[in-house]
Amino acid sequence: MKTGMQAAVLGTAGLLLAGTAAGQTPSVGQLSSIPAVTGHEQALTKGIRDELKNFSPKTDNLGNVWVTFGEGAPHRLIATAIDEPGYVVSGITEDGFLRVQRLPQAAPNGVFDSLSFAQPVWVITRAGKKLNGVFAGLSVHLEPGRLGTPKMNHLDEMYVDIGAASAAEVRAAGVDLLDPVALQRTDFSVGKSGWAGTATGDRFGCAALLALARRMKEAKASGTTTIAFVTQQWTGGRGLNRLLTEMHPDEMILVGRIAEEKAPDAKANTIAPGSGVLIGAGEKDAAEGSLAAALKEAGEKEHVPVRVLTAKAVGMAGYARGAELPARFAQVGVATLYPVTPVESVSWGDEGNLQSLLKAYLGITETGGIGGSMGGGAEQSTIEALTEAYGASSHEEGVRKVVLNRLAPWAQKMATTDAAGNLVLHLGSGKKDAKTPPSIVFMAHMDEIGYEVKKIEDDGRLLVSGLGGGYPQYFLGHVALIHLADGSSVGGVMELPGGWDQPLAAGRPGFEWPLSLRSEGPVYVYVGTSSKAETEKLGIKEGDWLTIPKKYRQLLGTRANARSFDDRVGCAALVAAVNAIAPGGPELPGRDVTFVWSTREELGLEGAAAYAERAAKEGRVPDFVFAIDTFVSSDSPLEVKRFGDAEIGKGFVVRAVDNSNVVPPEYVNRVVQLARENNIPVQYGVTGGGNDGAVFTRFGSVDVALGWPLRYSHSPGEVIDTRDLDGLGKIVAAIAKNW
Repeated sequence: MKTGMQAAVLGTAGLLLAGTAAGQTPSVGQLSSIPAVTGHEQALTKGIRDELKNFSPKTDNLGNVWVTFGEGAPHRLIATAIDEPGYVVSGITEDGFLRVQRLPQAAPNGVFDSLSFAQPVWVITRAGKKLNGVFAGLSVHLEPGRLGTPKMNHLDEMYVDIGAASAAEVRAAGVDLLDPVALQRTDFSVGKSGWAGTATGDRFGCAALLALARRMKEAKASGTTTIAFVTQQWTGGRGLNRLLTEMHPDEMILVGRIAEEKAPDAKANTIAPGSGVLIGAGEKDAAEGSLAAALKEAGEKEHVPVRVLTAKAVGMAGYARGAELPARFAQVGVATLYPVTPVESVSWGDEGNLQSLLKAYLGITETGGIGGSMGGGAEQSTIEALTEAYGASSHEEGVRKVVLNRLAPWAQKMATTDAAGNLVLHLGSGKKDAKTPPSIVFMAHMDEIGYEVKKIEDDGRLLVSGLGGGYPQYFLGHVALIHLADGSSVGGVMELPGGWDQPLAAGRPGFEWPLSLRSEGPVYVYVGTSSKAETEKLGIKEGDWLTIPKKYRQLLGTRANARSFDDRVGCAALVAAVNAIAPGGPELPGRDVTFVWSTREELGLEGAAAYAERAAKEGRVPDFVFAIDTFVSSDSPLEVKRFGDAEIGKGFVVRAVDNSNVVPPEYVNRVVQLARENNIPVQYGVTGGGNDGAVFTRFGSVDVALGWPLRYSHSPGEVIDTRDLDGLGKIVAAIAKNW
């Protein structure tokens, strides 16, 4: 088990060039994977300077980067903003959580904060290290016991958990006030059509201009061309204001998102990715002979699809009058889906057309393409391998393979799979008489929550239904993987519900999520297509299943984040116990112990029920069932401490009371005594949810549920302390030998 703090150094050209073939510029997806919270763009600007090192880039103390080609008049400026909305650390609590303030301080939309709850983040220190963390979120299983539940939509409810237990630990990790905080993200593809993710709309211009700079020696346009990457656009256009004050160009193209100006009573007319290049201009800027008209003409000559929009004015807000835009000015961009959200999407084709338009305007002959890919791998621990394996309810095959591969060779040979998909390993002679110890079953479930494709709509979207329960805001508005029958996967976007972009009202957030385990209304997934036939060509069929992407991330010390710790920690504990009990072969003579890794728990304990019913028919009902599952903990700043009060890192937990079972006190005491005899830290208490052992009680078994404390259950932000996992494996082994 790895321990300690995992951190990556920012600010190297390798961040941009990793996975990019020689001669290629970084893709939108690769650029989007580098956090650049407004005012904290240093890592990205250094990477841009390194990309442009052959062109003698210049910079200023705001972090703007620019390169200039040619000389004389006219002087044209082609600029793009590179910053993104995010947060900075505004406080550190005594128990080790971080408080945050948003940058920009006004929310970019009504769901920006709410889509951050229970999501993995990076905290970027003064030394340039990225520390893994998560925004705290409510635990699904504690919902029925709360009064006055937080709405998870406001800064006052936002806490960052980096795995620290005190303010001193936070400081020792190098975290300080004003350090930027940004959602984690990867280079993510949607179907075969484009990119999606946080900051996608803040980076497509950067990718286009880096590609343009590489070709500027071929430009036939006269005069001077400056290509600029500007900072702090989200905080009043400060970088652009500074640049214009110094340069005074004759004309300017600003590349980025375009906000269309519409009449107050106009109906929404969303322009979808794949619509071509958008040219934005005010009414006076779109006339014949204008820059917008010239760009449109250049595009049409090169057969680049273009569309001219009446755009809102570019804001450069401040406490004093700002620089004026050149008389010849136009905005250029591409359509984005769900702008400024974790699923903002752009089209590969639109990005290519954007580059083609800019090259055509400067007289550069069109050649080449865009792209790049990321890769890597390393040896994994059992819990890493299990959490990174995908296996929604009814689709546990991948998880079952990992469990088998992690068992000792002798156990692999003995394990069987029953008709319900449960993986079963029986140890001991099984012969019973008056002196035989009680028969025992240990059970942990392999499945995780997800979605299933119910229908492919005529417009290419997927209608999906949930497999298990979770708060919709943890999943909708985020990227997803569609797992196909051949074992491959396709990227998609979990669409936001209607009304998500309703305007913010004075004194309150905008859209409010329902605090229920089911979405209100149908749930759709966008895969970058516009017809059923296009979606089917991706290999997607009804019955395929979806999950939110995930990764095992170490936090401070022995703490870690991953989605599906519920119940991969239980699975890992059983693997550890089996391998510890008998490393060279089965060694439980005279005992009757069975280990079961079950299926479909999230759908209602279905795999466990099938096993219990078969055991009853065959006369093999166990005397005791130890269900090894999550103890959903209130060890969080968002939860009340009235119940679920077991702290992570303080030991495994006897799940004495939950919604499905009450453990007889004598057996609670017996487990606690056994733990103390073996020097294993132990806790016990009351929590929510159900456990697999509950289905055995009607047949006469005693259900003694065991678990470990988990923060932020059923979310991408789940947090554990691996010491609790270690203790859980040890107590399972001790019970198997001594109960």
